[in-house]
Amino acid sequence: MPTQIPGLSGGPDQAPTTADRMGSSVLGKDDFLKLLMAQMGNQDPTAPTDNGAFVAQLAQFASLEAAQGTNSRLDTLLLSEANKSQTQYVSFIGKDVEYRTDALDHQSGLATVSRANLAGGADKVTATIVDKNGNVVRTLHLGAQDAGEFNIIWDGKNDSGTPQPGGTYTMKVTATDKSGGSVNVDLKTKGQVTGVTFNNGIPQLSVNGTQIKMSDVTAVNERSTI
Repeated sequence: MPTQIPGLSGGPDQAPTTADRMGSSVLGKDDFLKLLMAQMGNQDPTAPTDNGAFVAQLAQFASLEAAQGTNSRLDTLLLSEANKSQTQYVSFIGKDVEYRTDALDHQSGLATVSRANLAGGADKVTATIVDKNGNVVRTLHLGAQDAGEFNIIWDGKNDSGTPQPGGTYTMKVTATDKSGGSVNVDLKTKGQVTGVTFNNGIPQLSVNGTQIKMSDVTAVNERSTI
């Protein structure tokens, strides 16, 4: 008389359907052992499972157990590396960093300095300061500049000479050569790291009130006490 497998609805001669509960969708090593024991307990005594098939099933079980053990060790290793990485990034706190950005953290009454890097010599360089609402507050005509880095200093005033309130501004720089062709400009600034945040595991440095990606950092220096 055929044996009905526990957990399946219907009579002993009915095949399971998609409506039958089949248990977990993940097959672990404990489930594998239960299935193996159920197979041995319900096999036909007149035609038992041959030795070759039984050994093959045991080999599959051993492979499954080894794979699960490897995954567990990899998870532990990844967690360890993530913790080590976080500790290393925390050591940036208190240091001065230089990073690529077009943002200016302006403090009322003080000048703000940004550093530009020209890919080639330029006959005309213009810097435009824009507030958070997109309004142009100051246009700086910097004349000709050689290739390489140079400072752009904004005194914090608009074109009429009125001091501007503190806050975040944006600097846009355009440069052209003698033939009128565009010259590539990269903007950088610097500040002190005051904290580190991890967004989905990705570290960002808190500098000048903004979050800076590590890929934008170009230099790290000890904090100057002079």
